[in-house]
Amino acid sequence: MTQDKQTSSKPSIILGLESSCDETAAALVRRHSDGSVEVLSERIASQDDKHAAFGGVVPEIAARAHVERMDGLVKEVMSEANIGWKDIGGVATTSGPGLIGGVLVGLMTGKGISLAHDIPFMAVNHLEGHALSPRLTGQIIFPYLLLLVSGGHCQFLMVKNLGEYERLGSTIDDAPGEAFDKTAKLMGLGFPGGPAVERWAKDGNENAVELPRPLLNRKDTLDMSFAGLKTAVRRAIELEPLSDTRKADISASFQLAVADILSKRTSQAMSLFKERVDASNLQFVIAGGVAANKTIRARLESVAEDAGFNFAVPPMKWCTDNAAMIALVGLEKFEREAFDDLDVSARARWPLDSDAASQKPAYGGGRRGAKA
Repeated sequence: MTQDKQTSSKPSIILGLESSCDETAAALVRRHSDGSVEVLSERIASQDDKHAAFGGVVPEIAARAHVERMDGLVKEVMSEANIGWKDIGGVATTSGPGLIGGVLVGLMTGKGISLAHDIPFMAVNHLEGHALSPRLTGQIIFPYLLLLVSGGHCQFLMVKNLGEYERLGSTIDDAPGEAFDKTAKLMGLGFPGGPAVERWAKDGNENAVELPRPLLNRKDTLDMSFAGLKTAVRRAIELEPLSDTRKADISASFQLAVADILSKRTSQAMSLFKERVDASNLQFVIAGGVAANKTIRARLESVAEDAGFNFAVPPMKWCTDNAAMIALVGLEKFEREAFDDLDVSARARWPLDSDAASQKPAYGGGRRGAKA
């Protein structure tokens, strides 16, 4: 289904919707005349209590929870911001990658809003939301080096502009966030696993358990592997009874191993970035749920300082899945008139650095949108 081009009379206030995993979220953002971005209102409904008994996210439960909460969250953010539909310029929704049932909930909600209120629709790559999330603070300019590290992803990207990304390296199997969750589940530390492992690690000896750093001696690649680390953790757990001390030591040792892998590869990525990009202002950004881990953040900040890079990370609330980052990408697309047709599909997989990531030629400007 096609849409007519939107005129410039609508304000630059964008509604963003996020439902790719187990967080239902809505947010409103606005661009001011000085170029700064303001988050007018945002809501995130956690599903932790629904999935805790299973030690991980159950897709069917997540999708039903999104259906139950999404409409209410939209009403809440609009009420808090004290705006009506006539004030909103467009709606942006996560269209992938993610759990397909959840993605469909947000996508169909966004399409319905676009049709009902005759405003442009923007389909957003969830990973692009994370990639641009530091720009919510207004401190980051293109280009920059990004480490996107979360429960489902781990990759180094050169962020050149909106829709322009070059992958330098990534995990060849599991993501660090998934490894954190698995480690927590094996030891019964609770859900979500990342924060649980971090809490236990504070009281542990990070050198107590010898764990591997897969691929770390390879100098010809920026790729990473975490599957073998997960296996080693499971074997360490099986070696002896799990006392509280043992749990803390395994947590600390595991966290150190992840930090070592990310730090080494970050240093290599920075060297490559310097060779590939002519930038006087070197910037390194980490984004994604694992960026909320304070130990890993501190290690990577030290690496950046040693390499002469400015270090940036979104505030904690925007490291994990949220709708403000989706609304921001929608705002950037809106300002370029990069609107999407309503026949766009939900995607379980959607590489950020592929041609499909930008739904070419959507970033070229002058695209189709809803009638004003």
